[in-house]
Amino acid sequence: MPLTIEHRGTPRRATDSAIVVALVNNMPDPALEATESQFCGLLAAAAGAREVRLRLVCLTEVLREPETRARMAGRYFTLERALADPPDALIVTGLEPRAPALEDEPYWSRMCQLLEWAQRHTASSIWSCLAAHLAAQALHGVRRHRLPEKRFGVFAHAHLAGHRLLQDVGHPLLTPHSRWNDLPIEPLRAAGFEILSASPESGADLFVHAGRSLLVGFQGHPEYEETTLLKEYRRDVGRFLRGEQTVWPGLPQAYFAQDAWVPLTAFRERAERRRDPALMAEFPTEALVKAVHARWRPAAIAIYRNWLGVLAEMRGRRRASISVPVRWCGA
Repeated sequence: MPLTIEHRGTPRRATDSAIVVALVNNMPDPALEATESQFCGLLAAAAGAREVRLRLVCLTEVLREPETRARMAGRYFTLERALADPPDALIVTGLEPRAPALEDEPYWSRMCQLLEWAQRHTASSIWSCLAAHLAAQALHGVRRHRLPEKRFGVFAHAHLAGHRLLQDVGHPLLTPHSRWNDLPIEPLRAAGFEILSASPESGADLFVHAGRSLLVGFQGHPEYEETTLLKEYRRDVGRFLRGEQTVWPGLPQAYFAQDAWVPLTAFRERAERRRDPALMAEFPTEALVKAVHARWRPAAIAIYRNWLGVLAEMRGRRRASISVPVRWCGA
């Protein structure tokens, strides 16, 4: 198999040719396993003939329910254990914000330590959504701002022809987005980031910062599976019916086919007449599943295939410069 999951306690041989990617999965408990599935599927499709090993990593600062920690036991590495045998690259996911400012989050210091380590010890690291916002602020002082409404759907982006990460990616570049905050393009450029894809509707999509290690930031979610946006929309409808949000959630843009409008409209009319959580049993999930298609998937696979190619070229000289062990504050 081109992609395998590492298990704790299994040492890597010095002659091992596999590219080792550590996935620091910060997603909340309900989305933890789905996020694993998304990145496993995308990396497996992108790997081709390359051997890739995925190491699942958790931060102790991210709060988990006991049941979730039990499921993670034996499968997830702590950060210290994961980096003691340094991977070639990191993928760092976002997580739900709890404080108005990122620097007030309980995980801020540990994520900043991880960012500094990645810059010194990896060939490249990918920072997804909120993690990209944290990286831009921590490294270069670029702060995100709150959007007036959720940026939600599949957006078409113009992209920079000729960049290594975008080889074999057609025009336009389609990417799902699901976020309430945004990193503006001009402050990113002023801080030295290269914007690889963007659109007037969604802003900066994919951006990089070259240095000793290539930092890759995604405001969108190319790893999303076909029904991920549907599940998020369904979750938001449930929140409306339970009174947890005051307005009906906006539909994901350019996501559902035209034949989805009839069941969607009929359900919304019933829900607005009778705001009752029990109505979720009638949500037209089956009809909506048939009305979506992951048009972004070929481009996502190509981008991650190109990224793995960069790692394969750089891994030898990067490993030769690694110094361990690493001491972590508060560990």
